[in-house]
Amino acid sequence: MILVFNIPDIVSDKESEEFFRTISYNVKRMRNERGISQLEVALSIGQKSSGFYANTENYKHGKHFNLLHLLKLSKLFDVDIAEFFKPIQ
Repeated sequence: MILVFNIPDIVSDKESEEFFRTISYNVKRMRNERGISQLEVALSIGQKSSGFYANTENYKHGKHFNLLHLLKLSKLFDVDIAEFFKPIQ
């Protein structure tokens, strides 16, 4: 006997996209406010080049920041990590 479970989506694809875009937007805004280049930030959070960072900051190719990235960015920008999750104004 095969049991099939119908597991509901807790978060829709649209909600996920909006979530990651909000974080990316806030990171980019904070970086620009501080006048720091993408390369400087990438190197500061342990990336070897700005390519990956640029894709995550612009949410390209499905690339997004993970929790460790956000922790490092919060320290670099001297902000509470919750600032990255605030809705776009």
